[in-house]
Amino acid sequence: MKNSLYLVFLLLTLISCLEPTPRKPISHKSDTFIEESIERNKKINEIQKSAIEYYIAQDSTNNYFTSENGFWYKYIQQEVEDVEMPKVGDEVIFEYEILDLNDVVIYPKETFGQVNYLIDKEDITSGLQNGLKLMREGEEVQFLFPSFKAFGYTGDQVKIGINQPLIYKVQLLKIK
Repeated sequence: MKNSLYLVFLLLTLISCLEPTPRKPISHKSDTFIEESIERNKKINEIQKSAIEYYIAQDSTNNYFTSENGFWYKYIQQEVEDVEMPKVGDEVIFEYEILDLNDVVIYPKETFGQVNYLIDKEDITSGLQNGLKLMREGEEVQFLFPSFKAFGYTGDQVKIGINQPLIYKVQLLKIK
């Protein structure tokens, strides 16, 4: 019995002294994943573009403009004076509300209040960042943003869903 105990102890000691063998890595084909992701995003963008174009077609009394940055907008209140638009580093004060494409308010103006923002120096959604640079003091503009210009594939994890196109109604109160 004593010999068998020594033998077991000796075997355990020898086994534990062996070098650990690393596992072989699991091979992923990342090219396939990236290609599938690109195709999925192209389809999402086309669906959202169609939904926004349908929304615009239903609002035939207004003139919508297409931005170079991938969104659409119309003026609710437009300033005809030759007032400058904000430049990088300017501080702007604005109010806004967020709606879905059925004109249902998701976040009313009271949620955000008056927002102070340094143009291109602070972090906001890219659509709003680009849209504010198209506005003059005193103007109110309605922006139609596809999801990639708003909250993207994550939403805001509260009220805005994933890949949800949005309407922002923005009033630029002051440019400092």
